[in-house]
Amino acid sequence: MVLIAARNSQSKMAAPNISDFGSEPKPQLIYRCKKCRRIVASQEHIVPHEHGEGKKCFKWRKRGSDPWEDDKEPPQCSSIFVEPMKWMESVQEGGVEEKIQCMGCKARLGSFNWAGMQCNCGAWVNPAFQLHKNRIDECNI
Repeated sequence: MVLIAARNSQSKMAAPNISDFGSEPKPQLIYRCKKCRRIVASQEHIVPHEHGEGKKCFKWRKRGSDPWEDDKEPPQCSSIFVEPMKWMESVQEGGVEEKIQCMGCKARLGSFNWAGMQCNCGAWVNPAFQLHKNRIDECNI
């Protein structure tokens, strides 16, 4: 019995892939405020979410009036969701839902809601700290 357990544990250990040693690291993404260029988030702060089913996920009143749009592919996400960060002043004050402002220029970058929000792709993110892509720049380091 012990011999079988030892064989199973050895088979589960994966050998390192040769391509792992020679690969270059991916460039790090950072997100900056468009107005003052201050760094507001990096790739490691992103909270991923599964792409929703588009308009089918919204209440019927929020859906468009064009019946042919249901056949189209769901739209790309117009915002990113991040972890709560120290620079977010309104989060520090204990609010449940509020706008997120840049700590440098006070430009509105997005909003947060501890109860969650629905992305424009239809997916629910809970809790939600949403930064709008049209208010931030994505930069490679």
